[in-house]
Amino acid sequence: MPELVEVELSRRLAEGLSGRTVAAVDLLDSRASALGPRALADAFAGATFAWPRRRGKLLLLDTDGPTLGLHFGMTGRLVLDGRAALDRLLYSPERLEHRWLRLVVTTDDGGRLELHDPRRLARVTADPDEELLGPDAAGVSVTQLQSALGRCDGRAPLKARLLDQSRLAGVGNLICDEVLWRADLSPRRPAGSLDRVELARLHRQLRTTIDRLLAGGGSHTGELTPLRHPGAHCPRDGSPLARAVVGGRTTYWCPAHQR
Repeated sequence: MPELVEVELSRRLAEGLSGRTVAAVDLLDSRASALGPRALADAFAGATFAWPRRRGKLLLLDTDGPTLGLHFGMTGRLVLDGRAALDRLLYSPERLEHRWLRLVVTTDDGGRLELHDPRRLARVTADPDEELLGPDAAGVSVTQLQSALGRCDGRAPLKARLLDQSRLAGVGNLICDEVLWRADLSPRRPAGSLDRVELARLHRQLRTTIDRLLAGGGSHTGELTPLRHPGAHCPRDGSPLARAVVGGRTTYWCPAHQR
């Protein structure tokens, strides 16, 4: 499912929109936007795209008018001029079918941007409120990360804090488990219990893991993800992996080295 990594790959694809002008916007699924097809089309008619941005899992397609915000839900994928941003999306069909098309933006030079989503959870907005999101996980500072984990109310599980998009934007289930596995930290640790060394280690692994997953082509390319099933063992020390629900999400970790 799309996490920071997948949305960043979609943002890079959307760079191809820069400088192009909107000819038409067709919302094919009215549930995908609160604006409705006519209002959305009117809002972006004749707008010229600037350089795309991303904040967490939110793709921001700035124009010389409003900003087109795309949230990919669980199975959303972006296609520009026939080229898909992702070769594969875990837990989603690999093929793209016309019946899953939710949004089409055509440009005056004949270009075509498509949003596909089999599960119909993707959302399209105009001028989304970016301040509802915390700092982006790919560029967060140590101080910002410490604030996101919480000082006074830091008794919540570490994983729950990392998944809270209002505190830290972009980390999803797969990235979180991979980062904590690499940082030797239990997902059940109270978020506010990390000392300075542990906090620095978590920050370093957050940044380097995101870079690794981007280079690999998706959040599913980590070392731990293929082992997210009962009976699996830690690829580092061979110990049995634990499985539980933490922060409302199915979680895998190695109790032998994640403390």
